[in-house]
Amino acid sequence: MYQQQLRALLSPKESAVFKKLNTPNKVQDYLDTLPQNFSKSSGETCRSPRRILRDKKAYCLEGAIIAAAALAYHGRQPLLLDLQTTDEDEDHVLALFKENNLWGAISKTNNPVLRWRDPVYKSVRELAMSYFHEYFLYKSGKKTLRAYSKPFDLSRYKPQQWVTAEESLDWLAEEMDASPHLPTVPKKYIKKLRRASVLERKVLDLEEWEK
Repeated sequence: MYQQQLRALLSPKESAVFKKLNTPNKVQDYLDTLPQNFSKSSGETCRSPRRILRDKKAYCLEGAIIAAAALAYHGRQPLLLDLQTTDEDEDHVLALFKENNLWGAISKTNNPVLRWRDPVYKSVRELAMSYFHEYFLYKSGKKTLRAYSKPFDLSRYKPQQWVTAEESLDWLAEEMDASPHLPTVPKKYIKKLRRASVLERKVLDLEEWEK
């Protein structure tokens, strides 16, 4: 039913794009072709899939949302995973999917880290923790990943609220941020975390799209 509701909202041009994205791999390949959306810093926080298709650019949350829409178009659950960090770093959002009862993730990012995950993880926690050692600050090497959300199901909302909306989806980002999250590491151990080495930090000098 949800799949039919979503499809009925799309224009022929939009449907033609989603029709081709019939596997998680193809969705990731499509996201990789989209230039990075840098307008978040100027006040535009989150475009809907309709606007992303029109503007042909995205950042992490937008990438996860359009990936979830593509999965829903083909009858899968539109699930997001929010990775929460310390205040000095930025959260990251992924689209979740399952293959053979194992979890994988689709990701839009401008750096070599925090990217796609093959469906080899037995639990969402196992998948989320695969990002732990890649999540650090460039200058200090401090590891910053502190929590991950339970799978956030976009099908709780009508597709016209998020797939084809013209207004910014600030409300959706806020609801996901306020949803139940689980800690990645006990508080008493945080001070003992080893910082990323200088060599590890250098990888963040690489960016796919220039601002």
